[in-house]
Amino acid sequence: MTYLAPLPSKLAMVPFVSVADMMRIVNDAGVAQTIAAIADRIEADFLRWEQFDKVARVPSHSAEGVIELMPTSDGEHYGFKYVNGHPANMARGFQTVTAFGVLARVDTGYPVMLCEMTVLTALRTAAMSVVAARHLAPKGARVMAMIGNGAQCEFQALGFHHCLDIEEVRLWDIDPAATAKAERNLRGTGLRVVPCGSAEEAIEGAQIVTTCTADKRQATILTDNMVGAGVHLNAIGGDCPGKTELHRDILLRSDIFVEYPPQTRVEGEIQQLDPDHPVTELWRVIAGEVPGRRDAGQITLFDSVGFATEDFSALCHIHEAMQRTGHYQWLDMLADPNDPRDLFGMVARADAG
Repeated sequence: MTYLAPLPSKLAMVPFVSVADMMRIVNDAGVAQTIAAIADRIEADFLRWEQFDKVARVPSHSAEGVIELMPTSDGEHYGFKYVNGHPANMARGFQTVTAFGVLARVDTGYPVMLCEMTVLTALRTAAMSVVAARHLAPKGARVMAMIGNGAQCEFQALGFHHCLDIEEVRLWDIDPAATAKAERNLRGTGLRVVPCGSAEEAIEGAQIVTTCTADKRQATILTDNMVGAGVHLNAIGGDCPGKTELHRDILLRSDIFVEYPPQTRVEGEIQQLDPDHPVTELWRVIAGEVPGRRDAGQITLFDSVGFATEDFSALCHIHEAMQRTGHYQWLDMLADPNDPRDLFGMVARADAG
């Protein structure tokens, strides 16, 4: 499946989608509509899962956080994302997560797009949550809880409202200012927004519970007694070794669905379990190979850590939108001597001129 436009035989300039360009692309289409489009692209790519090179992301951990590379290829195109996660950044006035990505052609190795991915990662994460909930959440769910009201909160809420008909979102965060921010941003969206004073209050009556906290530590955001039958849990905050959000007993009562087990067993909620604890790869559910939600009383858990194919899908969507809207710039990134063997001569002539 070819997503990208053909590359001219010789191109030294590479399209660059800046933060400003990304915001124009997203606002032209609408935030919720962009999430929906990326969700559809992710789902289509999951249906061709076996075509992708798959490897757990490559992390570089420090006391302050983690820097990661997330590469993949479908045999025609190659993509990677550079992303960091530094929980203490918020106190410094920086983003906890920042990212950029590249798409390239496999046949030439030439990049066809450099792209900001801080905004795009938030959109992609919400889109992936939507994809999982399509197959795992209880039918007719109308109320969701958001535990952790940071940078991802509004994207999740809007994605579920637009794609899954969620009518009410119940908010809780240890920082009341974060909840107030989310409530303010979600006004006028059609969602009924309910700020709550505790996690217990937030999950009351919710059929879908999303946990999205930033602290790089093992935490118990939800305890076993808080999770009743029939709930879909969307655990998206755990994304590195030593960082979890759910009590282990919740996992033991849940049917667990993951993106790529070799990565999730190291970084996800299931790092708390035995290495051979059974999990189901979500792509198999999407392909109809195995069931997702089987009955009304089942507790389903999407243990999401984010995987490279999802970023590939998001980059491909933006590459198409970039060409359609013209929201991009050209970067002089690739040395392009008249004689491919004479790179030195190109440098020398530039100095002489």
